[in-house]
Amino acid sequence: MSDAHNEHESAIRTPKQLVAAVIGFFAITVIGIILLVQYVTADKLTGAGSESQTPDAIAARLSPVANDGFTLKDANGPKVLQSAETVYTAVCAACHASGAAGAPKFGDAGAWSARIAQGYDTVLKHAIEGIRAMPAKGGNPDLDDVEVARVVVYMANSAGAKFKEPAVPAPAAAEGAAAAPAASAK
Repeated sequence: MSDAHNEHESAIRTPKQLVAAVIGFFAITVIGIILLVQYVTADKLTGAGSESQTPDAIAARLSPVANDGFTLKDANGPKVLQSAETVYTAVCAACHASGAAGAPKFGDAGAWSARIAQGYDTVLKHAIEGIRAMPAKGGNPDLDDVEVARVVVYMANSAGAKFKEPAVPAPAAAEGAAAAPAASAK
């Protein structure tokens, strides 16, 4: 007969060896877990590797949103007028740079010639009050009429007009402040 039942022998032949192998397996597993936990917790981690818990980062998160990128204006202070180029870039270029909604492109003499022929006062009136797809003051109601007049002259003159730059009125608050010391000096 053959010895088929003896073909698959293991290294563990006695119950004593089995107990030793089980205890050894658990001991190696526990030691491995302990070493892994020590390795992972050896460094002090703050915010998963970020600087999120520093006093500066906390102060930045708690600061009001209005502090970032906003400038507060004194409503009672004198208005500071912007240049024509600044107003054009901020307000008018959205439509007049690309010709959107039928707006005459900046510097396009052909598109501006009919408007220039109507005269400065008409072009200025349309810019201030709005016409067809163009909203009043280009959609920015905070613009002063003088700023709108400046940018009309700037855009029309770039297309060949010879409009004169509008005069800037002196601020009323500055005139009142200048008159008060002059009156007290008498």
